[in-house]
Amino acid sequence: MKKKIEPDRVKPSKAFRTKLGLSLHGFAEDVLSSKLGDPFQGNVDLVFTSPPFPLNTKKKYDNLQGDAYVAWLKSFAQTFKKLIKPTGSIVMEVGNSWEPGKPVMSTLALESLLAFLKEGGFHLCQQFIWHNPAKLPSPAQWVTIERIRIKDSYTHLWWMSPNERPKADNRRVLVEYSAAMNRLLETKTYNSGHRPSQHKIGASSFLTNNNGAIPSSVLVEADTEHDNNAPSNVITLANTHASTDYQNYCREHGHEPHPARMPIRLAEFFIKFLTETNDLVVDPFAGSNTTGAAAESLSRRWVSIEPNQLYVEGSKGRFPKVVLPKASTETTASGNARLSKPVKSVKCGKSSKRKH
Repeated sequence: MKKKIEPDRVKPSKAFRTKLGLSLHGFAEDVLSSKLGDPFQGNVDLVFTSPPFPLNTKKKYDNLQGDAYVAWLKSFAQTFKKLIKPTGSIVMEVGNSWEPGKPVMSTLALESLLAFLKEGGFHLCQQFIWHNPAKLPSPAQWVTIERIRIKDSYTHLWWMSPNERPKADNRRVLVEYSAAMNRLLETKTYNSGHRPSQHKIGASSFLTNNNGAIPSSVLVEADTEHDNNAPSNVITLANTHASTDYQNYCREHGHEPHPARMPIRLAEFFIKFLTETNDLVVDPFAGSNTTGAAAESLSRRWVSIEPNQLYVEGSKGRFPKVVLPKASTETTASGNARLSKPVKSVKCGKSSKRKH
C-alpha cells in the first residue's frame, strides 16, 4: 500500500535536532502561533523559503490554487515580520503558473509576492531570477506538442525586509574573475574614458583586485562539467544529481523524496550573503530541508518547519547525526534548542558538508 503524501492537520511537535538546528513537525501557521514558535520571535536573521508554488494544477506537495493561494501567502506576512530582527531579511522563491487549458501565463506568482510585500509593509531589496536550463519542457501541451511556447525554466526570488538596509555583504558571495578581468589586472591596461551609455570609466577604476567579482542577480542551475555556455556574469550553481545522500537515505528507509527540491547552493548563496556565523535561519516550508542542510554546513543555526511526516523523516538523511527527543525540550530566548531530558542519537547521512 502506497504511503500517503499529503499531510493531515497535525499537532506541532519537535521532530529532531542536530548540532546547530531544530526540525519542527507541523504546519507553519500552527507552529509559529504556538509556544514552539515563541522563542524565535524577533530573533531570526533570515527567513529563506520556497512555499508550494501557485500552480493551477494540483500537485502532491499540497499546493493551493488561484486566489486562495494569494490569500494564503499574504496571511504569513505579519507572522514572518514578527520573526525577523529589525535588520533581518526574508527571501522567498515562487515559481510560475499557467492558466488552465490556455497557452497563457498566470500572474499568480507576482500577485502573491506583491500581496505579501504590501501586507507586511516590506521593502523589496532586490529581485533575483533562478534559471534552470535543465528543467523539463513545460507546459508540455504548448511547448512539446503544439510548439507554440518556449519552456518555462525560471522562478522568482524576492529579497524583502522591513529595513531599507538589512544586514548584507556581497563580499561573502564574490565569484571568480573572468579570464579577461584577470588579464586586465595583470596588464593594468584597459580602455578608459566615456562610453555610449554616458558612463565615464576612470583610468584606474578597475585596477583594484577585490579577490572576485560581484555576482549577478540571475542565478543559473547548470552542470559545470558540460555547460560551457553559461554567461560569465551569472552565478553558476552545481547541478543536483540523482545519487545524493538524501535520496539514498530515502530509498533505504522507504521514504518518498520531496518532488520539488531546490539546489543546495541556491540556499547557500543567500545564507552567505545575508547572514554570518551563528546567525539564525528559518525555513517555514522546509520540504526536504535543503535550507537546514545549507545552514548547518555554513555554521549557521537553523529551524525548519514541515507538516509532512515522510518529508521530515527523509530530511534526516541530510545530516551525519540527528538527535531524537524522548521527552520535552526547552528553547532559549536566543532561539537555541536545549533538550531537558535524555535523548536518542541516530547516525544518518555521511556529512553535513558533502555534495547534495
